[in-house]
Amino acid sequence: MDRDSEAWIVIEEKGTVVAVSDDKIWVQTIRQSTCGSCSARKGCGQGVLARMSDGRANQVRVHNTCGATVGDPVVLGIGESQLLRASLLVYALPLGALLTGSLTGAGLWPGQDLAAIIGGGLGLAAGFLALKLLTGKAEEAARLQPALLRIDVNQAVPEPLVVHQSSTLNP
Repeated sequence: MDRDSEAWIVIEEKGTVVAVSDDKIWVQTIRQSTCGSCSARKGCGQGVLARMSDGRANQVRVHNTCGATVGDPVVLGIGESQLLRASLLVYALPLGALLTGSLTGAGLWPGQDLAAIIGGGLGLAAGFLALKLLTGKAEEAARLQPALLRIDVNQAVPEPLVVHQSSTLNP
């Protein structure tokens, strides 16, 4: 589906502009997880990643289509189909190439584990190379990027935390 379609589903994420560079901005987001309300939280890979990251911040560079400035709260969006396509490219392509290489190595030299390992390594390298070639094209890379949807006037920007030396706090 294209962005002009009424059925275009957008996944939104809130963030704060941390830098402006020409016609692009850097937006910092904090990873959100809905794992607490999910019944599959213990067996899910996303849940494991959320626990490991512990709410770390991400920074994303997007086109500044709304005239945002440093400190502005903004909303980023990516189409559901774009996210699915990017996920398939990043995960399935290298994994499929690894399996193909491993099976090819094992098929050419039956009973040789080293052949399957080397074939898998070569297949994985070929998968990453193919990924680089597919996403290296400017038009493909642009389609897989999030977009700045709007400046979020309803989101309050918290005051920065100022930390003083402990000697000034304890007389």
